[in-house]
Amino acid sequence: MEDKNIKNNLLIKQFKESDSIAYSRSFVSQSSDYNFKILDNAYATAAQEYAKIKMLIKNNQCTTSNCYHENEKLKQYEQAPEISIKFLQNIVDELSTTDTSNYDVNNNYLYTVANCVMMGQPGFSKTDGYEVYLKLEDDGSQSLFFIGPMFEDSLIINSSALESLLASGTSLVVETPDIQGEMTNLLGEIGLFSSESITPEGKLIPGATISEEFVLKNSDGSYDYEIVDIGGGKGRNFLQYDMNKIKLKIDPFVNAEVAGLLSSEQSAVAAWNVYIGQGTSVDEDDQMVQDANAGSKAWSYEKDLPLKQDKKVLFEKKYKDYFMNNYLNQFIKNQFPTVKEDAAVFDLEEARTAKANKFLEDNNLN
Repeated sequence: MEDKNIKNNLLIKQFKESDSIAYSRSFVSQSSDYNFKILDNAYATAAQEYAKIKMLIKNNQCTTSNCYHENEKLKQYEQAPEISIKFLQNIVDELSTTDTSNYDVNNNYLYTVANCVMMGQPGFSKTDGYEVYLKLEDDGSQSLFFIGPMFEDSLIINSSALESLLASGTSLVVETPDIQGEMTNLLGEIGLFSSESITPEGKLIPGATISEEFVLKNSDGSYDYEIVDIGGGKGRNFLQYDMNKIKLKIDPFVNAEVAGLLSSEQSAVAAWNVYIGQGTSVDEDDQMVQDANAGSKAWSYEKDLPLKQDKKVLFEKKYKDYFMNNYLNQFIKNQFPTVKEDAAVFDLEEARTAKANKFLEDNNLN
């Protein structure tokens, strides 16, 4: 089923983005009916039923004592329009998630189809064999039925079930967290950068650098540079950082971020499938036709929820790796010295000899 979801979600996404339907002569030459008359059909007989029940009560012909059943039915009819409006709005809001750019295509593709039908997308009209109808249930709830070529069986969504899900903080269609935005914000929160490097909004300014306290230094206070061979017998100095100190500093912030994600496990699954699982870089993600890149490493909403502890631990590890590799390393790797004269190109052999002699001298090994 997972492969079918990916295949159909991507097929619909590519179809919508290609604009190819505009070049279909058969499509543009005939009308398409998108008027499903959802409310009209649902309430076609409601007025008659309401009047009939009112008459039974008036004539004292009720089937229950004190006309309890009949009065309850009247109440259902009176409340039904408000329920319908709220129900349909909730469905539209939930289904619209399938249009987001980072939507996880491992989600059930039927919701993508249903969104196309509700939004009147070309190829998903009554003319194309699709139908939507609303049923007023005997218990006062309502059910929306989706029928058509891409629905092997009817997709049925019940109003009370949906309301219960939303009230509990669960979504019918999960929205993928904005991991890239969250990690960008996290950079300004982890305490590695000086206040001068952070805007009032908590963002890093261009050219922001990690605070001096995290830079490795020698016992005499001078910088402990990494000497890098740039070819031709020449070298350059690059700053080195105390990674243990950095890890201790950022771990509480990253752990809090992960805990927040895991508080909604379906969101964590979406984040894993779209960003975290495969461990790709941000540049690679941006170059993909679509964001969902976990492939065979993807987690299933049906099979992997609730998440077991081993998956939570793995999620935390991979989240930290993704943050480090894609966001923090750019401020750590290949950073030029802040001391101007130390930033110049130099003879590699001489520098290595000088560094070795300094190490011997500092440690009284001469």
